[in-house]
Amino acid sequence: MEEIKKTIKEIFHLIDADIRVDFYLREEAALCVDVKMRDPQVLIGEKGQTLMELERLLKIISRKKSKETLFINLDINDYKKRKAEYLKELAEEAASEVVSTGVEKRFPPMPAFERRVIHTTLFKREDVVTESVGEGDERRVVVKTVTTT
Repeated sequence: MEEIKKTIKEIFHLIDADIRVDFYLREEAALCVDVKMRDPQVLIGEKGQTLMELERLLKIISRKKSKETLFINLDINDYKKRKAEYLKELAEEAASEVVSTGVEKRFPPMPAFERRVIHTTLFKREDVVTESVGEGDERRVVVKTVTTT
């Protein structure tokens, strides 16, 4: 674990010497990497695409350095945290709309992280269900009312 942390810090310090990288464990096999920097858009990219690719790269590096499977969650200047809060609100609004109109709500295509936020936000509700439909870059969440028979 310490070797992985050291490697991650080295990577980010090569990008920008003023970057601050903090780590914390969320669960037994989850390493959260919290990055703070002056110009975060460079590493976040359009719609978070660069951030997601960086996270994927860090996962690959950690697999090479460790025999254990380690889940890595990268966030840069709280981008993913703010995005998750926005998506939770959006999910609740969509669910309320679906319940009041009876018409299913189809979200635009989104990455797995964003779909997971929608699913987990609405999981406990008994009046709607969610499902992911589509393939690849076209995968999206659909919110439907629960039908009783």
